[in-house]
Amino acid sequence: MDFRFTEDEQMIIDAVKELGEEELAPYASEVAEKGEFPTEAIEKCREMDIFAIPVEERWGGLDMGFLMWGTIGELLSYYCQTTGSVYGAHMLAQYPIMHFGNEEQLEKYLVPLTTGEHIGAFGLTEPNAGSDAGSVQTKAELRGDKYILNGTKIFISNGGVAETYVIIANLSPGKGTRGLTAFIVEKGFPGFEFGKDEKKMGWDALPNRELIFQDCEVPVENVLYKPGRGFRVAMETLGVGRIGMAVGAVGLAQAAFDAAILYSQQREQFGQKIAEFQAIQHMMADMATEIEASRLLYQKSAWLKDQGEPFEKVASMAKLYSSETVGRVTSKAVQIHGGVGYTREFPVERYMRDAKLFEIVEGTSEIQRNIIANLLLREYHI
Repeated sequence: MDFRFTEDEQMIIDAVKELGEEELAPYASEVAEKGEFPTEAIEKCREMDIFAIPVEERWGGLDMGFLMWGTIGELLSYYCQTTGSVYGAHMLAQYPIMHFGNEEQLEKYLVPLTTGEHIGAFGLTEPNAGSDAGSVQTKAELRGDKYILNGTKIFISNGGVAETYVIIANLSPGKGTRGLTAFIVEKGFPGFEFGKDEKKMGWDALPNRELIFQDCEVPVENVLYKPGRGFRVAMETLGVGRIGMAVGAVGLAQAAFDAAILYSQQREQFGQKIAEFQAIQHMMADMATEIEASRLLYQKSAWLKDQGEPFEKVASMAKLYSSETVGRVTSKAVQIHGGVGYTREFPVERYMRDAKLFEIVEGTSEIQRNIIANLLLREYHI
């Protein structure tokens, strides 16, 4: 495995670091406190062409692969967690169109997603379809040259802001997962509206909206891949999404670690810097080790994806380990800060609140363990 970057890739990495230090990090807390979508930050990302990183050149992309995409996502999540999450959620619409779309769909929808002209979102989760992704109840019915969608999606990242949505609906409820179908739905389609934006423990600036379909009209040409093959579209998209979740978790964990180690070298107790106490040093050693292991897992899964090799097991491992790592790291970061870590004067309390989400979305830790175990049993089947 080779995780080195080309000269062109390193130039983009350096430019994103400069953007993060100068424009993202100084306002990350303010963005979160106000609960405002980071419009200016996303515009900067558009200008830097980073939404184009894993897309083929013929569709306006840079063709740099998912390892590079993950590296940029980690940096964005390090400097501004909201911006990093928008970037990751965008891929959940971009990837299925990129992977399953026909020529017309690629031209019409992938190109504006690649340039960043449009933001994307993915709609799978429903009130009764969370971990059980096959229980989608949003219905699709063919009427003439349109499909009519009825149902509700919840917790949709980028919901309301995005212009392009990949929606999983059920064309044949009696067939279970074999009835699921993926549709490309545009903001503004008749019958497509937005519901409440969830009030959450963390991530106050990241939209998580209800998507409401009431006789929503979707042209037949907007079926993605094939009718009845939406479960495959969803599962392959979630595989890439799990790389993205690991990427975001590592970026957040690294931000918390850096904040804690810097504070430990400033805070004095009992006549010395608290960084000189062995108890603090052991915490730092554990934090740094777990972050590095998490980073290597997401890098391996992205590298496997780029090589066209099976990556799903390692992606689930990366998602599982990094999501639990970021919980431990952010908790220790608050502990190292002591009383002030529990206040909003320092960002570590926000990091700790944000961290919990990683153990839940894109498949809970329990679901990841199921996936990993099932894939292992297939490998070792005798």
